[in-house]
Amino acid sequence: MTHEGLLLVVAVFAVGVLHTLVPDHWMPIMLLARQRRWTRLRTAQAAFGAGLGHTISTLAIGVAVWIAGVAFAARFGAIVSVLSSLALIGFGAWIAIGAWRELSEPGHAHEHQHEYDSRTTLMLILGSSPMLEGIPAFFAAARYGAGVLVLMAFAFAIGTIVTYVLLCTLSSAALERLHLGPLERHGEVLSGVLIALVGILFILPKT
Repeated sequence: MTHEGLLLVVAVFAVGVLHTLVPDHWMPIMLLARQRRWTRLRTAQAAFGAGLGHTISTLAIGVAVWIAGVAFAARFGAIVSVLSSLALIGFGAWIAIGAWRELSEPGHAHEHQHEYDSRTTLMLILGSSPMLEGIPAFFAAARYGAGVLVLMAFAFAIGTIVTYVLLCTLSSAALERLHLGPLERHGEVLSGVLIALVGILFILPKT
């Protein structure tokens, strides 16, 4: 492998890590894990699923670059990102409204299926948003052959998924030590509201 090819592999790994650090990727999982009292394993599974989906959606956009051109792929990726943010807003509202209704029904407990549906829905939403920043690197790597492209895909996948899992498990563990006193009763409502706010924040035009 040439020095240029190696540099592209390192670059896409770094971009995968840095992009995943953005709060709209890991914060919803952290909030839901803390409120639903997920185990470390369950939190890691949710983070892994979101990271895997994020990797697949990004590589799919990369394929679209070759099939339909850079301009189309960038436009399509931007639309998917907006839809993902809208879905996050809707998911947060669903969590908040459902939790608010449960507060009016004493003794009502979360059902296992509800827990599973929430985790699966969140993984699908977070995983569907592609990382557009890394696409130019894949485009530039074409001249170095398929081997470099495959290595870049693996490097991006490892950087993204590992960062997802570490951030979600460590942050949810830290958040567990935070006690909100009387607000604990409304913790899930607040979690839903915060998840929706994260979606709103990242759908607003960037200045």
